[in-house]
Amino acid sequence: MVSTSEVVAPGDIIGQLGYKQELHRGVGTFASFAAGFSFVSILTTVVQLFGLGFGIGGASFFWTWPMVFAGQLLVALCFSELAARWPISGAIFQWSSRLGGTTAGWFIGWTMIIGQILTVAAAAIALQAALPEIWSGFQIVGGSHADPTLVSTTGAQNAVLLGCLLLVVTTIVNILGIRETARASSIGVICEIIGVAVLVIALFCLPKRGPEILVHNTGWPGGGHYLPAFLASSLMAAYVMVGFDSAGELSEETLSPRKTTPKTILRALVTSGIGGALLIISALMAAASVDDGKLASGGLAYVLTDRLGSVLGRLLLCFIAVAVFACTLACQTSGARMMYSMAREGALPFHKYLGKVSPRTGTPIITSIVVGVLAAAALLVNINQSAIFLALSSLCIGMLYLAYLGVTLPLLVVRIRHRKTDGFPGGVDEDGKPLFSMGRWGIPLNAIAVLYQAGMAVNLIWPRAEIYDLGGKGWWLRWSALLFIGIVLAIGGAYFAARRLHTKIDLPHVPHTATPEALPEAA
Repeated sequence: MVSTSEVVAPGDIIGQLGYKQELHRGVGTFASFAAGFSFVSILTTVVQLFGLGFGIGGASFFWTWPMVFAGQLLVALCFSELAARWPISGAIFQWSSRLGGTTAGWFIGWTMIIGQILTVAAAAIALQAALPEIWSGFQIVGGSHADPTLVSTTGAQNAVLLGCLLLVVTTIVNILGIRETARASSIGVICEIIGVAVLVIALFCLPKRGPEILVHNTGWPGGGHYLPAFLASSLMAAYVMVGFDSAGELSEETLSPRKTTPKTILRALVTSGIGGALLIISALMAAASVDDGKLASGGLAYVLTDRLGSVLGRLLLCFIAVAVFACTLACQTSGARMMYSMAREGALPFHKYLGKVSPRTGTPIITSIVVGVLAAAALLVNINQSAIFLALSSLCIGMLYLAYLGVTLPLLVVRIRHRKTDGFPGGVDEDGKPLFSMGRWGIPLNAIAVLYQAGMAVNLIWPRAEIYDLGGKGWWLRWSALLFIGIVLAIGGAYFAARRLHTKIDLPHVPHTATPEALPEAA
């Protein structure tokens, strides 16, 4: 168990936690912010799911955005505290193991890995929402006259093809080294911020209606009570506002991580929250029509090309394509670090290979390749499923919410047990300033975060036909999220039980219980 008496020099943070510094530190402040912001990637995800959110809930689906943002901000505050004290790769796995015990931590890490792989796959197929709109030649399957929408057979198949090609590129960038990855992510984020700013300004200058559209259900196709549709439409916001913890995943490669990572986690989420809200409002105000069905089927890409003209609309779609690349790269990098972190504890199959770091590039090359290959496999298995994107999106985000809950719930237990000290010791960052802390607000804010996450996880996994079975092909598709998560946990449980029985796996560097003494104080 790590105690405050074992604190070493600030420059040897990883040594303090019982590890050898093998990953190269090459991530600065902006690159750390870029890791979280590009995972969230409002250009990628809003473009992907704007049509879905509007199609299910109408114009007032916008209000799911501030609701999800408020809940995720509380989660980000909890993560920022932990990132300051445990700046280490595989953050979700490491934090949950130290807070809730190694068995719970292993299952949370296992769930997170599968969720991240599916997230990589879902991010990669977002190219389909941009490239065919830029040039019809990118619609390879069925030719340029085929239907490019993701809910069509030709669109879904082409999305899989483009997604696999993108995964080849992001895998190559990932294995080149962290500096190259950070540079590519930073360039992508700069392009995305410029694209969002230009897009929002342009759409606000071309309004077809006022902001009062936000308080109406115009475009909602259903009847009866609106609440079920509103909750279903929140998938859009829930899918967008995850991944801000990626800055924590790279903290072992970040310069001055105790100081940098907590700030960049919060900045990534807040910037995304504000930018995404403006993007949704401007699109709803500028769309040529909100009741002819085109906004639901074409989404934000339709608004761009229709209202901004062919040239400017396609130029902005190029920015979106760059954002999709950066988002996929960030998701894959985060997933590779999670897999590496668990492997070096001997907690995964083939851990001797997955836990290796290239001495030349300072990156876990094998895990980067494995995450890319498995994400491509997830796409290829679903190549004939026209609802692939919706199902993958809801499933992967549901799994990430469960994994996040596996951190905030045991953190709340630790706070309550040690409420006189808030469960955290003092300490300072690399500049000698106090570590980030919510102080006396920790327990109430943490408790609200747990309630929000539990409710949203149920909401995301709920067996809805409009998410999991658009074609009405069978009950098993509607219940696919619960079935898949159950299978994942069963496979993980069988492996964990077998390994623990034969090799007594105990995650040697991870304390078994969380006490104030187990939360290391920075020197």
